[in-house]
Amino acid sequence: MGFKKHLSSLKSYEAGKPIELVIRDYGIREKDIIKLASNENPLGVSKKVIKTIKKEAKNSYRYPDDSMFELKKSLAKKYNIDSKNIIIGQGSDQIIELLIKATANKGDKILTSALTFAMYGIYASHNQVEIIKTKDGVHNADQFIEEYKKSKPNLVFLCLPNNPLGDCLDRDEVFRILDTISSDTIVALDCAYGEFAAYRNKNKEIKPKEIINKYKNCIYLGTFSKLYGLGGLRVGYGIADSKFIDLLSRIRPPFNITNISLKAAVTSLEDSDFIKDTLKNNFKEMEAYKDFAKNKNINFIESYTNFITFILPKNVDSSGLCEYLLKHGVIIRDLKSYKINAVRITIGTKKQNKIVLRLIDKYLKR
Repeated sequence: MGFKKHLSSLKSYEAGKPIELVIRDYGIREKDIIKLASNENPLGVSKKVIKTIKKEAKNSYRYPDDSMFELKKSLAKKYNIDSKNIIIGQGSDQIIELLIKATANKGDKILTSALTFAMYGIYASHNQVEIIKTKDGVHNADQFIEEYKKSKPNLVFLCLPNNPLGDCLDRDEVFRILDTISSDTIVALDCAYGEFAAYRNKNKEIKPKEIINKYKNCIYLGTFSKLYGLGGLRVGYGIADSKFIDLLSRIRPPFNITNISLKAAVTSLEDSDFIKDTLKNNFKEMEAYKDFAKNKNINFIESYTNFITFILPKNVDSSGLCEYLLKHGVIIRDLKSYKINAVRITIGTKKQNKIVLRLIDKYLKR
C-alpha cells in the first residue's frame, strides 16, 4: 500500500484506561470505579453547562459557526485581548498538531524537557521532526537556554505546568528563556493547567496579553478539558499575535468544533462558582496526598496542577501498584512508559482520595 514508510514505526498516545474497559475486564460496577488517571475534573461539569448542552442539542443538525465568534469574544474578554489573537482547536492537542505541521519540516528540530507531554513527540514523529530534550525531566531554564543555543530548534515547547510531573517554572524564568530565543524560532507555552498554577502561586501565572505584546513568535495554549470539566467535548485554544494566528488558521480544518462544545465552553467561562469550587477542592485535597507521601517516605514532585506524581522507591513497582488498584476499581496513571518508576494521580474528591490512599497503604504493607 502507498502509506508513508515511517508510519509503521510510529508510537500511539497511551491514554488513561477507560472506565468501560475496567468494567469488562474486572467485572466492577461503574458506580464503584474511581478514575483518577486522566486529570479530569472530579466535580464533573457545571450544572449551568449541562443546562446549555440540553438546550443546544436540538441544533445538532446544523453546522457550527466556523468563525466561533461567541467563544472568541468570551475568551477575548477574559484575557483582555482581541478576537483576532485567538484560534480554537479540538482540544489544545489539535493546535499543537497544527503548530508542528505549520513550522517544522522533515529533519527540523523541536526542543522539550526530558519528561513532558507525550503528544509533542508523537506529532513530531508524524512529520519526521527530531525531538531534542533537556537533561532533566522537570523544566530547567538554564538547560533550555543551553540546549537552544546548541541545537537551534525550529520550535520550543514549554509545558507550564508540566504534564506528567506537575512542576512549573516561575514567570521570570519563562521570560528569561523567551528573551534568549530568536524571533525566528516559534515558542509554545502549553498552559493547559495554567489556572491551577496561578491559583496556587501568582509567580507562576502567565498572562497571554503580556506574552503576545512582547513576543510575536510565541503562542499561549489553553484548554477547557481540565479546570472547566469539558474533556469530553474537546475544546482548546491558542493565543498569539494576529499574524501568527492568521497563518495557523489557514491549515485549521473547517467546522472542527461542534455546536454543543462551543456553547458549553462559553457557559463554562461564566460559572465562576464552579471554577472556585474546583480550585479550592484541588489544593485542599492535594495536602492529603502530600502528607501520605511524607509519612511513607515516598518522593513526590511539588505540583501546580490537578494531579500529583509519586516517585516510588525501588521495592515498589509502579505497574504492580496500578494493577492492584485496578482490581479494586481505581484507575491511576502508570508512568512506566516514561521510563520512570512513578505514578500520576489526579486529585479527586475527599471521599475518592480516602479510598485511593487506603488502598495504596494496603499495597505498601503487603
